Amino acid sequence: MKILLTGATGYIGRRLLPALLEKGHEVVCCVRDRNRFDISMYPKEKVSIVEVNFLDADTLASLPDDIDAAYYLIHSMSASTGDFSALEAASAENFKNRIAATHAKQLIYLSGISNDVTLSKHLKSRRQVEDILAAGPVPLTTLRAGIIVGSGSASFEIIRDLVEKLPLMIAPRWLNTKTQPIGVRNVIEFLTGVLHNSNAIPGAFDIGGPEVLTYKEMLLKFARIRGLKRKITVVPVMTPRLSSYWLYFVTSTSYKLAVNLVNSMKVEVICRENDLEKKLNIRLIPYEDAVKQAFDKIEQQGVLSSWTDALSDHGLEKGVSGLIEVPVFGCFHDRKVVDVADEEKTLNKIWSIGGKTGWYYAGWLWGIRGLLDKMAGGVGLRRGRKNKNEISAGDSLDFWRVLYAVKEEKRLLLYAEMKLPGEAWLEFRVRDKKLYQTATFRPLGLWGRIYWYLLLPFHLFIFRGMAKRIAQP
Repeated sequence: MKILLTGATGYIGRRLLPALLEKGHEVVCCVRDRNRFDISMYPKEKVSIVEVNFLDADTLASLPDDIDAAYYLIHSMSASTGDFSALEAASAENFKNRIAATHAKQLIYLSGISNDVTLSKHLKSRRQVEDILAAGPVPLTTLRAGIIVGSGSASFEIIRDLVEKLPLMIAPRWLNTKTQPIGVRNVIEFLTGVLHNSNAIPGAFDIGGPEVLTYKEMLLKFARIRGLKRKITVVPVMTPRLSSYWLYFVTSTSYKLAVNLVNSMKVEVICRENDLEKKLNIRLIPYEDAVKQAFDKIEQQGVLSSWTDALSDHGLEKGVSGLIEVPVFGCFHDRKVVDVADEEKTLNKIWSIGGKTGWYYAGWLWGIRGLLDKMAGGVGLRRGRKNKNEISAGDSLDFWRVLYAVKEEKRLLLYAEMKLPGEAWLEFRVRDKKLYQTATFRPLGLWGRIYWYLLLPFHLFIFRGMAKRIAQP
């Protein structure tokens, strides 16, 4: 079958695509920026790309008519702490109108469990999108999932940060909220299993794992798996704002995502009974097994996608392609040229930069800069990277975003997602036995210029040391 996959660069989309290909389907991937999608990883005859902005109805004209089914995986949870529901509704309306003109016989939407009396803005928005899509002529199958547990998922990484960093947690009362976590493998099995399945067209199904747990129980089980002793004290005095700050400063999540997560974590997320897993012959994975599977992927360097794949800076809204051409005029530059003894080893160092490897020189200063960024509401250094040795355009790398990464061309280009009074790029090139390392800063107003000159001594010190260490054999 020919399948339309929206959100192809997102956490679930990246994992669903290989599963669909394995079943022999042809997949048309909808992306906002084709430069963030590495099509070379997939067979050309089975995967194609369409560049679409779902808020711009005109761009949806590029969607093919001859599709058999479509997955709608568009979410804006980390995009804004404001009324993101209006954006989600507009995207869904545009998509519903366009999909109605295709040959599609089924639309599949991944939503969130929303059975509690009081819902968060996030869950209300998911339900609103479901209602919009269901109002169209294409039969809708909705899968409503709870907390998704898998390597790289926001929930998994937040739990991991909390457990591994805090021996004693003074936590907000929403840790007593009940939820029904589901392993990401089960989510993919449900998504592929309902495709053109008469048992699920049309229909709405809650999907969750075999256990109902509180967030506190999830943390303690996680700690036991990791061989850690942890104590958790729940206090009723933490307001939602304080809870959001607590989650933001302790974990690698952004503040916008922390606010939306806290609001959702106050809501019970428990499945209404159904027998969909029996009809699809799916074995539900217990929470502890899902955690162990996630760590297996991490240890094998097999993390396919991460919540950090979502762009977090407004400067990136115009897409990766709009930033690849590094500006020259009106910018400050720090250029270093260092002789290279072994180009291959130097390239391997460049491709391993950041994350646990670090930045090769004055790591404590990078740490301070990350802390200052976190205090200013930025992403900080905690996002790390998905893979220790491999990197692709669109990946997050600490407080940078990868714009261009082609090892054959010996070029890596990064764009700063830290809080800055301007824009910054960091580029590495290797050619003719030399390393060319260039930091570019385009200041915004007077404060941007003051910022550059204040940090100039540190930049000279850090960038020179970094270039020399990278070039060493």
